[in-house]
Amino acid sequence: MRTSIYKDISDAKLFKQQLLSWAQQFREVVFLDSNEYPQKYSNYDCVLAVDAFTSITTDYHNAFEDLKQYQQTTKDWLFGYLTYDLKNDTEALQSHNFDGLEFPDLFFFQPKKLFLLKGNQLEIQYLNMCDDEVEEDFEAVVKYSETTIQTKEPLLIQQRISKEFYLEKVSKMLDYINNGNIYEANFCMEFYAEGAINPITKFQRLNEISKPPFAVYLKNNKQFLLSASPERYLKKEGEKIISQPIKGTAKRFSDAKKDEIAKQNLALDPKERSENIMITDLVRNDLSRTALKGSVQVEELCGIYSFLQVHQMISTVTSIIDNQNAVVEVLKTTYPMGSMTGAPKISAMKIIEELEETKRGLYSGAVGYFTPNGDFDFNVVIRSILYNQENQYISFSVGSAITSLSVPENEYEECLLKANAMLNVLNSN
Repeated sequence: MRTSIYKDISDAKLFKQQLLSWAQQFREVVFLDSNEYPQKYSNYDCVLAVDAFTSITTDYHNAFEDLKQYQQTTKDWLFGYLTYDLKNDTEALQSHNFDGLEFPDLFFFQPKKLFLLKGNQLEIQYLNMCDDEVEEDFEAVVKYSETTIQTKEPLLIQQRISKEFYLEKVSKMLDYINNGNIYEANFCMEFYAEGAINPITKFQRLNEISKPPFAVYLKNNKQFLLSASPERYLKKEGEKIISQPIKGTAKRFSDAKKDEIAKQNLALDPKERSENIMITDLVRNDLSRTALKGSVQVEELCGIYSFLQVHQMISTVTSIIDNQNAVVEVLKTTYPMGSMTGAPKISAMKIIEELEETKRGLYSGAVGYFTPNGDFDFNVVIRSILYNQENQYISFSVGSAITSLSVPENEYEECLLKANAMLNVLNSN
């Protein structure tokens, strides 16, 4: 059981910074920030969960069943992640590519201490075993002043796949498409570096230049995710399931007229629209597996949304869950998300595994939480930096959707556009 206490916060932006800095003392941290991005489906502006009372860490074998048992047994707030490689649990697939990060395939924890911020109203929920620490902790948070640690040495950031090799691989993927093996696949490449970074400083910088609706700072001992994700994977709100796949990207311009033209061109671009519609159809099919018959709806098709770095094309698909299904079943039957795989999904994943050079791991996985009543909300891990402090390995990946209309050179340029924010953050002191 939890004790809830409410506080009024005068400066929400400052409080979020203090909250994140204060959280660093704990082994397990999940910090979620919506950056006040205007969105229809939003419960909180910011959430912080710290200090595991219980947790689950596992590889992909039987992972969804283990998660289901954990969620049904605790019936409490749970925070954590699903890696892309959980595909190997749901399908006869494997992952043998290089992995410099070595994160577990699945990690969730039940936090002792939880902070939920909406506007200037803060709800603090502590497990009863430590509820006598609420006032002391709150005072510590509001008095917290961070000390900035700079990265001393510039990082040598390398591409796992050269431009020439990238173009070759996309051409091969186009052969698969033209031969009818797949309609579309998301092809990704890794950038990596070796060295030490200050995760909190890098996250704050990444979040500041992107201000996305699904930002995440995750710490699991010495493993870190710094995410500026603009994409929701899946949300459960009562009986309603919401999925919001992103497919379609355009560059932003400082000139307002050029920026508006870029936005309009994205909305009308046949290649970008076909990408989005194919994945929307795949999501509809996935959601139908756990939905009441006839309840799957496309609420919005190919909507254009602007973020600080890029314009994106986003569709919203909803369904009503058939309550015969466990809540984890909705995740299992839609995983991995269609926007990061392709169509048909299994064939696309096999080809992705063949052509990519890096095991995706947490990249193109999902981070989020379950509530005590079985609702959940998960993002898609993109526009993210991953860091293993123990072996000093830093990684981020970017990708684009390959369809029959793809021009390999243009896909490469799209990847570099998406890489900009992470490159800037890692190269800045």
